[in-house]
Amino acid sequence: MTDEEAIIQLYRDENEAMVRKNINKLNQILAPSMKLTHMTGYVQPKLEWIDQIQNEEMQYLSSKEDAIKDIQVNGKKASLVGQNQVQAKIWGGGTNTWCLQMKVFFAKKTDGWVITDQVASTY
Repeated sequence: MTDEEAIIQLYRDENEAMVRKNINKLNQILAPSMKLTHMTGYVQPKLEWIDQIQNEEMQYLSSKEDAIKDIQVNGKKASLVGQNQVQAKIWGGGTNTWCLQMKVFFAKKTDGWVITDQVASTY
């Protein structure tokens, strides 16, 4: 598997793990210092985000991929932009479907790639 294929698969694995509430998988593929910048501008640490998935403050019900683009691999760093239609119930609000665009940043470790940062917007 090429580095480009590996980061694409990691992005897809993350989306599947969010929907399935697979906390072990998320812990495995997200760097300990990973931060998620939400559309609101709130910067959320990995452990807080995972906790909110686990206790269903953030419920990801489905994720349908529309596009993956702007893939860049530079040695041990990489990024891509993923566009998915995500159905979710966030922080007690109603269920909505967002056209969610994620700018995802990766780092290559000795045992493979991990997600280091994510920035959410819409498309």
